[in-house]
Amino acid sequence: MSEDQKPRRREQILQALALMLEEDSGKRITTAALARQVGVSEAALYRHFPSKARMFEGLIDFIEESIFARITRILEDVPDATSRCGTILALLLGFAEKNPGLARVMGGDVLTGETARLRQRVNQLFERLEMQLKQILREAELREGLRPTIPASAAANLLAAQAEGRISQYVRSDFKRLPTEHWEDQWSLLSTHLLRATTQPA
Repeated sequence: MSEDQKPRRREQILQALALMLEEDSGKRITTAALARQVGVSEAALYRHFPSKARMFEGLIDFIEESIFARITRILEDVPDATSRCGTILALLLGFAEKNPGLARVMGGDVLTGETARLRQRVNQLFERLEMQLKQILREAELREGLRPTIPASAAANLLAAQAEGRISQYVRSDFKRLPTEHWEDQWSLLSTHLLRATTQPA
């Protein structure tokens, strides 16, 4: 296999794994079943990924790169803190909804029984997201004269927990309960109470 075919085959393997996570919800995925799905031998799988854990790491890498590349664009294009937070959360929920197999990775259930390092990677992804929200809320005071109605760390945690909870519901319902369902109304309620004007000294 030529060098340029290798990345394509790795991509095929990860796409097949994501599809199996979506279609075989609740089942443990074996490398034998994955090899059949891709149409290669198990030995061929291991030439691209030394272990199943590395395959899951490949999916987590893809999730991180996709989400945080878009967050960078949001920070460039969206000026105010409330809209930034709302757009980031809508991005996360929309990404999970369009990629049910990856939503299972984000929800963590599919990583039960896999190495602790994988669960830690997903945990770090959400911690990074929460840190980004906290930074946006803290900057609102300097940029807009607004501050969170509760401490920035608590507000960021609330927003991140909303997204995590909706993704978990989606996975738990076998993808019937869409993460974007009711989101506009819920965000309207959350955003109304998120920031307040900084009181100026007399």
